[in-house]
Amino acid sequence: MPLQVAPTFRDALAAARRPLVGMWVCSGSPLVAEICAGSGLDWLLIDAEHSPNGPESLLAQLQAVHGYPVTPMVRPPVGDPVVIKQYLDLGAQNLLIPMVDTAERAAAMVRAVAYPPHGVRGVGSALARASRWNRVPDYLRTARTTLSLYLQIESAEAVENVEAIVSTPGVDGVFVGPADLAASMGVLGEQDHPEVVAAVEHCLRAAKAAGVKAGLNAFAPALARRYLTAGADFVLVGADVQLLARGSERLAAEFIEEVR
Repeated sequence: MPLQVAPTFRDALAAARRPLVGMWVCSGSPLVAEICAGSGLDWLLIDAEHSPNGPESLLAQLQAVHGYPVTPMVRPPVGDPVVIKQYLDLGAQNLLIPMVDTAERAAAMVRAVAYPPHGVRGVGSALARASRWNRVPDYLRTARTTLSLYLQIESAEAVENVEAIVSTPGVDGVFVGPADLAASMGVLGEQDHPEVVAAVEHCLRAAKAAGVKAGLNAFAPALARRYLTAGADFVLVGADVQLLARGSERLAAEFIEEVR
């Protein structure tokens, strides 16, 4: 029976009349991912760079959120073509690649998500969820249209090269990571440092000038609102583990204090 795959994050951004708001899913739990998928947020970033996620748990989370009105994106731990091939075959349609500092690196990531002759993605679609085990008609020829690729700008070097990165053909967008960017700029932990904020806004302007979508991570509401006003197309404003940590701390502070 012929099947179709879901629209990409690129499609969601193109159809949106406002910035898309999402959250990190870092717990590694399909149950938590499913709870977040029904929250009303626009998108989820399922993380495997700083989270206890491997292929099996990523697959389970993609299955858990499927069918909910939310778009999942997956971040691999590294921009390695072998890892990327595996994630794509699992059915991850939207990838966020960390630590992309140059246009050359950006071009390598573009090749990693495309089959030959345009790229280096290994051909295993008959074995893979990506093609629904060859139930998606003509998957090999249309696969690139079912995928979207976003690159992280999270170093001073990347900011210097952002115009070249966003101009790389095949890049659907960039995502600024202020935490690593602040560390790279010598102000570790100061995501609201004026120089960091200026660098983020420079990246937003560069993307807009190139006709490329740009987003960022901003847990602080004031910063998130500032960047949305500055033109961010998508933003992450929280994380499952962060919400659980802060929420459980509030419970402890409120009720343990009452019974002392």
